[in-house]
Amino acid sequence: MTSATDPLPLPPTVRLIATDLDGTLLHDDKSVSGRTVAALAAAEEAGIEVFFVTGRPARWMGVVSDHVHGHGLAICANGAAVVDLHSGGRLLEVRPLERGTALDVVQRLRGAAPGTSFAVETATGIHYEPGYPPFHLDPGATVAVAEKLLHEDGPGSAAPVLKLLAQHGELAPDGFLTLARTAAGELATITRSSPTALLEVSGPGVSKASTLALCCAERGISSDEVVAFGDMPNDVEMLTWAGTSFAMGNAHPDVVAAASGRTVANNDDGVAVVIERILAAQGSRPRS
Repeated sequence: MTSATDPLPLPPTVRLIATDLDGTLLHDDKSVSGRTVAALAAAEEAGIEVFFVTGRPARWMGVVSDHVHGHGLAICANGAAVVDLHSGGRLLEVRPLERGTALDVVQRLRGAAPGTSFAVETATGIHYEPGYPPFHLDPGATVAVAEKLLHEDGPGSAAPVLKLLAQHGELAPDGFLTLARTAAGELATITRSSPTALLEVSGPGVSKASTLALCCAERGISSDEVVAFGDMPNDVEMLTWAGTSFAMGNAHPDVVAAASGRTVANNDDGVAVVIERILAAQGSRPRS
């Protein structure tokens, strides 16, 4: 893998930049630097589409909504939703986790890791169990056991589930992920993006990579024309799929192994550093 001090050769044509947010595009204080804002705007002015690809739900996209140009699309909830940020996060496409499958995962993880608590992210909001750390950004959430949260009176009568969250207060994050994939990995896509033992469970085959691939196919963009950025295990598939990919200087070891190159850390504007190289190679310059 190429290091940040040994620049990775860029593809001759870059048509789309796909970037994670937390730990990647955003600084640790959740801000977007002026350098990054300028680089994103210049990329779109040069005809390069920018996709934000994140584990965040649509309602938590305000951190970047002011910096959306062009089409304004984002991939949220680890690929479970495609949203239009120009219309306040309106859902354009949903790739749900079936409620019965989510219940099966809950039961398996309870057996494999007693003490696990769960939250359910739906197309209309988040709900969680009494033992789950509360979401202060979502004061209207329903608090109940997972079986009640996942119940529906009939098929399609409740909002689609985007992902199931599983939290454990004592297990190591990577150990919990390995355990969960062993216990229920054939039922769903299980990953993590938090520094704590918090897992994210999506429908089988649903990932940042698979939804990004669908969006690119709709635009006639090949993986070789995509440059991707990430820092945590939920980015691994996307970084592997993209023709050129960069792990952040602060990235998880699995991400470093998956990416074709490495840039500097998020707090040092690692995404902007690479975008500026792309624009320079294509004869464009970011606005100051």
